[in-house]
Amino acid sequence: MSIPDPKTALQPLGMLPEEWQEQLEAMGQPAFRGRQIVEWVFAKRVTSLEQMSSLPKSLKEVLAPRLQLRTMQLAQATGSRDETRKLLFRLQDGRFVECVLIPASPDLYGQRADRLTLCVSSQVGCAMDCRFCASGLAGFTRNLNAAEIVEQVVQAELVAGERIDNLVFMGMGEPLANLTALIKALRILNAPWGMGIGARHMTVSTSGMVPQIRQLAQAPVPVRLAISLHGASDEVRTTIMPINRKYPLKALLEALEDWHRLRSQRITLEYILIDQINDGLDQARLLVPLARRLDARVNLIPYNLVEGLPWKRPSETRQRTFAKVLEDGGVRVTLRREKGHDIAAACGQLRLKQETAEGIVDGPAVAARRMAAAAASSGHVGAEGD
Repeated sequence: MSIPDPKTALQPLGMLPEEWQEQLEAMGQPAFRGRQIVEWVFAKRVTSLEQMSSLPKSLKEVLAPRLQLRTMQLAQATGSRDETRKLLFRLQDGRFVECVLIPASPDLYGQRADRLTLCVSSQVGCAMDCRFCASGLAGFTRNLNAAEIVEQVVQAELVAGERIDNLVFMGMGEPLANLTALIKALRILNAPWGMGIGARHMTVSTSGMVPQIRQLAQAPVPVRLAISLHGASDEVRTTIMPINRKYPLKALLEALEDWHRLRSQRITLEYILIDQINDGLDQARLLVPLARRLDARVNLIPYNLVEGLPWKRPSETRQRTFAKVLEDGGVRVTLRREKGHDIAAACGQLRLKQETAEGIVDGPAVAARRMAAAAASSGHVGAEGD
């Protein structure tokens, strides 16, 4: 079966009802046909045009050359001992994207435990170049469109055999660097006619793109916000996250205060604990007033090892000591239990292995990025030991 021209293709998983109305009017079709198509796509989850039995043959003939109900194929699924599952999808252009199914956990994000979470990707690769992350090792390829973002949820529900009712945009890529497609996907995921996932059960994570944080605060879907902080001083955070050079902590905190005023929602500060890099008690003490200023919850995440990168996770004693400083300072803190460590569940690892094996990514370029991360790892040592 031939693939429709990307310039004219209709991808229902990424289309709003008003877009269907516009398309159908141009075809001389009544508007109610759009409502029928939306119901077939989202409520009934059909995978072929032939299954849309309420559509007339004449309309099907017009739609057939352009309609794409699915745009990705499951290439690999790996399961962890803790029931975390990583899914690798092959896209139409031959690249790969991954998402992670996370089982209920009593302490994940400090929320209730009776739901299934999906960690969703927004880009193929990443341009942020965070030193600890596998997503950016092969560089940035392209943004995902809204249909590809939504389809991850549709495909993951098929694999899981149950409804996904909690989404975290913490997979491959920087969501706010793909803001237009992200907001459109959020509208579809939240809408009663779409996936019907509550806005309070969708969290968007950003490395700290200050202007886009303010734009997202004005978006029609009141999602929750998480910040990949990973350092409580500019010196440490810049070592780990180059974006801090452009948007240092002062600018980031001001944008987060604006978000808090507009949304009246608690922000989550994600803090990956990396041994001898950002896990010193000096950082914990600096983090206390920062979190209290924002009335933020801190989610401590022991580093998930990435092959070829020099970072290590701290000892459990060091993790608990860091958390206790925050608790004693009156900060709401969660020390996340390990998820998917045995299946390389950190963002981008499975995709990187597959694209390297198929010769899609340049091995020397990946090695160079790993060397840069190794050089960065020697730039700061935690001030205090266990």
